[in-house]
Amino acid sequence: QVQLVESGGGLVQAGGSLRLSCTASGRAVSSYSWGWFRQAPGKEREFVAAITWSSTALTYADSVKGRFTISRDNAKNTVYLQMNSLNPEDTAVYYCASSRDGAALNRAVGRYDYWGQGTQVTVSS
Repeated sequence: QVQLVESGGGLVQAGGSLRLSCTASGRAVSSYSWGWFRQAPGKEREFVAAITWSSTALTYADSVKGRFTISRDNAKNTVYLQMNSLNPEDTAVYYCASSRDGAALNRAVGRYDYWGQGTQVTVSS
């Protein structure tokens, strides 16, 4: 079984930056793909970014493209989400997820096998 733990959330002013981290434990996940999702109050969970096991392929939601960067460190079993130029619409609980299909860039919630507990990101105007 794989456990994922996110960190790095918090309160930031509009225009600011945060870096989220998600570390896996329980087994090595260097061959897995990763994704970040977010869920705002009253809304469905939505895709943010994904990365394959080798980091050779990335994809982003249009709403974050050019502002957010996903990366991973397989030696640390960790994935990151660098978030720049944050705006109040980015306020949500952010979740990391991992898929055993390491070559896939999945945007669907149902395509991931493991999920973290979420970390709150609040952007004030």
